[in-house]
Amino acid sequence: MANVNKVMLLGNITRDLEVRYTPKGTAVCDLGMAVNRIRTGDNGERIEEVTYVDVTLWGRQAELAGQYLSKGRSVFIEGRLQLDQWDDKQTGQKRSRLRVVGENMQFIGGQGGSGGNQGGSSAPSQQAPPSEQQQAPPQSNQGGAAAAENFDNDDDDIPF
Repeated sequence: MANVNKVMLLGNITRDLEVRYTPKGTAVCDLGMAVNRIRTGDNGERIEEVTYVDVTLWGRQAELAGQYLSKGRSVFIEGRLQLDQWDDKQTGQKRSRLRVVGENMQFIGGQGGSGGNQGGSSAPSQQAPPSEQQQAPPQSNQGGAAAAENFDNDDDDIPF
């Protein structure tokens, strides 16, 4: 039987971040996210539900989060669920916590408070913040948007 463990979250950071380092020098960052869900109740009222999620980032992702993210900032995280289990030293009871281990991160929107640079400088990362991605002019050797500009905008050529 096949298994999939994939989580995608879009939400806001709930507290300022602190990057720590393991004895071998690997960066680790624990962050809290609030993910909102809006639904309509039985009598038509708007109900907003908030889910708080703990996320752990490792390596370069952790360093970038510590540099560019702060409380209130929106972020998109892709990752996997991980169950931590331990014995509580005070009560002797078994404890557990479900958290997300982030594998990919994208910054959403503008700067939410302190931290990070705006505009001109770019972070040395696998993926630049979306504001910088949108400012890059399309290259002629790229497909997608640059290729789409070369087509005539004729409604008769729609293939469906």
